[in-house]
Formats: sequence, structure tokens, C-alpha cells
Amino acid sequence: MTAPPGWLGDLLGGPLPAEGGSMVAHGRPLTLIGGIPRAAELHSAAQAQTRETFGFKWARRDTYEGGVASHAARWLAEKYGDPAAAAWLDEHGPAPLLLDAGCGAALSALALFAPVLHRIRYLGVDVSTAVEVAARRFAERGLSAAFLQADLMRLPLPPESVDLIFSEGVLHHTDDTRAALAALTRHLKPGGRILFYVYRRKGPIREFTDDHVRAKLQAMTPEEAWAALMPLTRLDRALGELDVEIEVPETIDLLEIPAGRISLQRFFYWHVCKAFHRPEMSLEELNHINFDWFAPRNAHRHTPEEVRGWCAALGLAIEHERIEEAGITIRAKKVG
Repeated sequence: MTAPPGWLGDLLGGPLPAEGGSMVAHGRPLTLIGGIPRAAELHSAAQAQTRETFGFKWARRDTYEGGVASHAARWLAEKYGDPAAAAWLDEHGPAPLLLDAGCGAALSALALFAPVLHRIRYLGVDVSTAVEVAARRFAERGLSAAFLQADLMRLPLPPESVDLIFSEGVLHHTDDTRAALAALTRHLKPGGRILFYVYRRKGPIREFTDDHVRAKLQAMTPEEAWAALMPLTRLDRALGELDVEIEVPETIDLLEIPAGRISLQRFFYWHVCKAFHRPEMSLEELNHINFDWFAPRNAHRHTPEEVRGWCAALGLAIEHERIEEAGITIRAKKVG
């Protein structure tokens, strides 16, 4: 495992211990294991389930490093734009500190920030052992980075110490999305920026079905949940391969279904049950995306109005907003 960069000790408030040693960083006890400082404490039992679920998912590199990674890179660029060409990035100096809050295997950060990672101090934090996978993926690319295994609600970082926060599809997997956003905002410098994405609330049938499936999976191990989702993923692929469209003759307000032509697979996906399909992806890659949605116990959905209200209350001025059926993407600047 690559040694952590020297600036990590400065950020944590003291020199890092030797392998297996411990330290207290801003009131949080940490142990260095595999070159990564790790906190033992968790916020809740639900977060323990999230830790196990995502540790399992991100260890399966063959299920996301092909088609999923390519799709993610395109989607992230559409949502956030190109940081390398963004004037706002230059406002944070020559070596800004970027906190990837809920980094997983760093799939999103490596896809979005790849052109500028050489001039960013990258700190990936995750509640799960996915930080080990992220560290390996950075090392394989010859990129310097630091990692922590810790709960986002109890980060061992000083207040107002971070220039940039990136939290792609993570806040809704905590016990309380707004509280998680507030916890991260405390670490953001005045004038710092946060980029995040959260799930958007869907129509009533989709919401009911997704919650029903998610509840069924909670009694299973991650391996069992992965297998249980496979029949649904095969249905996704079968619907996609039909390549047929249907016509919804008029808007069904009672079910929040709009009028118009739509492929049968997308109709099922948006209005019945999460059922992801891309023809270029393998069955395992499609199942990875479905597992990502259904397996975590915490997977809150929100409205744009909710998210705007949180940002206003937390002193975050929204600079960029993208609203999709799937979710809500925000880039905001901390006022003050």
C-alpha cells in the first residue's frame, strides 16, 4: 500500500502513527491499517449495513470498470461539466484540498476530475473498505492521494479546512440527508464549493416497488442480495432487447405518468421498478447498478424544493443545478 502523503498528517493535526498504531485526530480515534487511518465508530446500525453492502459491491471491480465506468464518465460530464475547463476551480488556488465524501472505489472522482488530479490534494473518505480499492486504483494510475475510512457524520477533520467537497450519490445513503449535508458543510472553507447529487422522488408505483424490493433484501447477505436481483436484471435486459415503444395517450395524474411515446423498458424503469439497461453493458454490470440502488438500507429520495431549502439554510449559494428524473445535481458555494 502506498504511504499517505505528508499533508494528511498536517490536516489530521499530528504525525501519522506507524502501521497498526493509533492517534486522536480532532477528537476522533484513528488506527492506521494498510496505510489508511480508520475510525471504528459508526453513526448507526443502518450505516453498518451500508458499510457491508458497499464494501462488497466495490470489491467486484470486474462489474464496473468497463461499461459502467464509461457510462459514469459521460453522465458526470453532462451533470457537472468539465472541471479542467471551469473558471471556478482556479479560484481555489494551485493545490486545493478536495474531499471526496463517500468515495467508494473513486469511480466518480477518477472519471470527473482525472485531468486535474495532478494538481489537487485528493482525500477520499468512505465508511467501507472500498477505500482500499480506491487507493489501489489511484496507485495504478500513478496518482498521489490520501484516504480515510470514517463515517461522514463524524469526520476527523477541522472545521473550515476543505476547499472542495465532492459527494456523488452518497448523502442519501446516510440516516439523514440534510444532516449529512450540514456535517460536510462544517468542514468547507468560506468561499469553498460543494458538488453533490441526491436521488429524486419518483412516482407512487416506482416508490412503492423500490421500497418493497429494498425491504426484502435487508434480511440477506450482500451475496444473496446480488443473486436475488439477477432475475430482475434479466428482465431489464429482455425489455430493452424488445426495442419497442408504447404510447401513453394522456397524462395519468393519479400515478404521475406523463403522456407521450416511450420505450417499454424506460416506462418500466421510470414508473414501475428500477430496472437499468444499457445494450453495451454485460449482465453483471447491469446487476451492479441495480444492486447499488436496492441493496443499501438507507436510500432517501428528495424533491428539488427540499434541496434548495437545505442549501439556503446552510449558507450554500447554488451556482449550478441540474434536475433529472433520476436525481438532483448541485454545485454550490459557501457564503462568507
